[in-house]
Amino acid sequence: MHVEFDTEAVQVSPEDDCFAIRQAARYVTQLYDRHLGQVGLKISQFSIMCRLRRRRWMTMKELADSMVMERTTLVRAIQPLQRDGLVFTEASRSNRRVLTVTLTTAGEERLIAAREHWYAAQNEFEQRFGPQRAADLREELFDMTRR
Repeated sequence: MHVEFDTEAVQVSPEDDCFAIRQAARYVTQLYDRHLGQVGLKISQFSIMCRLRRRRWMTMKELADSMVMERTTLVRAIQPLQRDGLVFTEASRSNRRVLTVTLTTAGEERLIAAREHWYAAQNEFEQRFGPQRAADLREELFDMTRR
């Protein structure tokens, strides 16, 4: 079966905010993943581990909410961290249906090793984009997701 498309109808509009944001997000994610890959992490995993380091433990719901992430997506990001012994999950003592997540000692060590690579990614982004523009963009983006 052959379907013909009107190429004019499927072109991305220059006013498409969602596409522009997602494209930029993929670009930035690839940049950070390239640096953090040197210690076997992705930027999403690094972010999860940073949040866990601040709080010591969180429920999956709290972690997903803090990352503005679907729980199923969070579970997929956490599975390799569990497999590698960087995070530990267990059922809550007060409610067996609630899963808690903690950073392990190995996770703390990996996070410390990853910091220099995160700084290198941050520096590369700011060199390309400009430190002030990066700070302004960061503020706007955080503002968008504040509740």
